[in-house]
Amino acid sequence: MSQTTFYQATASRTAYPSLTSNMEADVCIIGAGFAGLATALGLLERGIKNVVVLEAQCVGFGASGRNGGFVFGGYSLDNQELYRQLGPQKAAAMYQLTIDAVNLIRQRIEKYQISCDKNESGVLLANWFDDDRSLLAQRDFMRTAFSVDWEWIKRDQLQEALQSECYFGALHEKNAFHFHPLKYAQGLAQVLSHGGVAIYEQSQVLHVSDQGTGKKVTTHTGATIQAKHVVVACGGYIESLYPKLSRAVLPIATYVMATEALHQKLTTAMRTQAAVYDTRFAFDYYRPLADTRLLWGGRISIAQRTPEQVQRLLYRDMLKVYPQLEGTQVDFAWSGLMSYGRHKMPQIGQLADGTWYGLGFGGHGVAPTTLAGELLAQAIANGQSLPKGFERYGLPTTFGYLGLLGAQATYWYYELRDWLKQ
Repeated sequence: MSQTTFYQATASRTAYPSLTSNMEADVCIIGAGFAGLATALGLLERGIKNVVVLEAQCVGFGASGRNGGFVFGGYSLDNQELYRQLGPQKAAAMYQLTIDAVNLIRQRIEKYQISCDKNESGVLLANWFDDDRSLLAQRDFMRTAFSVDWEWIKRDQLQEALQSECYFGALHEKNAFHFHPLKYAQGLAQVLSHGGVAIYEQSQVLHVSDQGTGKKVTTHTGATIQAKHVVVACGGYIESLYPKLSRAVLPIATYVMATEALHQKLTTAMRTQAAVYDTRFAFDYYRPLADTRLLWGGRISIAQRTPEQVQRLLYRDMLKVYPQLEGTQVDFAWSGLMSYGRHKMPQIGQLADGTWYGLGFGGHGVAPTTLAGELLAQAIANGQSLPKGFERYGLPTTFGYLGLLGAQATYWYYELRDWLKQ
């Protein structure tokens, strides 16, 4: 099976040159994923055009171009845990920032006419466990704590939408949507390029050093950027570029596959256009695609697997939920690295040496990456402080390989707990 993802196969890529000559810029952004592109666009929309974006591979190469395509509120940290940690007012304000980011993504798609297969059918949180009380308690909590209305869908109603024996009702987040993430990333890059922002691919950054009142960014080609501000937005692919940041994130793999076009066969499983995930810790997530394929994702691991291995794992997961899809061909399967902070919250801020950063979005990143871009753009362009709440979350070490082993063990523990609860 090819290493090409479904997204790569169905997006028309614009190629950008490598950096081959020295330049000066107001802002140099390292990483052309959602966080880096959102920061650049936030700056451009605030009148700062002398911006350079450097990407080691190509636009949207990492998690931004490989994810499930869900655009909804919240962070990787559980909503109730966020509320417990921050208290009612800060937690509500922090959650609202992600809703604002969802709406901003929607507005940018419309404003800039980005063609990215946007589907406004919302997201369903399907209950894997035979207990309405937990689902209703979650609905009530979201209403009370965050003024968010997730509509309860009863079991018989859900059975009509999802032809599976695995689910016992659902909550419908109507303000959410889903889309083709790589097309969106490429659309943002085109908007930036047309607006005067310089984007360079195949331009890996090797070193960032202090240089007078700014920073000197050196790439593997030998070319440099002299910049007043540097933003690091590398996510799970940061490697050893910035040790203080590298030590603060765990690169965790997740797996995704896309079936062949199913046409009418899709309705034997799904009779809704909503995206779906479930209430287990080790949940499946999936959605119907514009061409009637089914995109299916799940599992987290410290290991990136081959497409064939990913296909075998996820195909088995899909048939647990929809045995009627047995015999369906899988055309694409892939993995990718997300970045997780130990506290499961985004890491957005400025180091003591003046370097800005936005990373740690793993597992729930589409809206928070856009949020990070806005916060960083406001800080750089307007001198605006970060909202209250983020100060609690910093850059605690993840303990390298020991942290990865701990993350894998934790996942297996909760996976076992889900199984026992079922």
